[in-house]
Amino acid sequence: MFKTLSIAALVLAACAASAQSLPQMRMTPAEIRALTLDDNQIGSSKLPGVHTKVLFGDPAKAGLYMILLFVPAHTTIQAHSHRDDRMASVLSGEWHFGYGEHFDAQSLKTLPPGSVYSEPGGVNHFARTDADPVIVQISGYGPTDTRYFDPADDPKAREKK
Repeated sequence: MFKTLSIAALVLAACAASAQSLPQMRMTPAEIRALTLDDNQIGSSKLPGVHTKVLFGDPAKAGLYMILLFVPAHTTIQAHSHRDDRMASVLSGEWHFGYGEHFDAQSLKTLPPGSVYSEPGGVNHFARTDADPVIVQISGYGPTDTRYFDPADDPKAREKK
């Protein structure tokens, strides 16, 4: 309970500091799954099939942002990092998440719905989904980016070839 109140206080303080007002929002799990997804993938792995929906702020600009990350079933995300510190909550599905410079299935921790984890700025991490898609809510203070540890793993680099 204390952590939830602390996170809520932090969000409200960041909104006040960034001069953005927090919109009223209420969504059920079914409404979240039915959302129209944004075309941009800023702050995501940039893999085909992975989509984001911006809930608050602009991940490309300085300030608090919140996104929903939608990851399809049977997806592996190679080691990458983001410049900003991020906190995340697993909303649905079973997310397998680990830290390190290379994908390592032995280092994955299974995070069921309700789990939280961090993505410290500049720290490489990787993930996988199994039979079910996953929805993760990610909050950070932008601007954000995605940098793959091995540039050959970056989907955008593969598209240019």
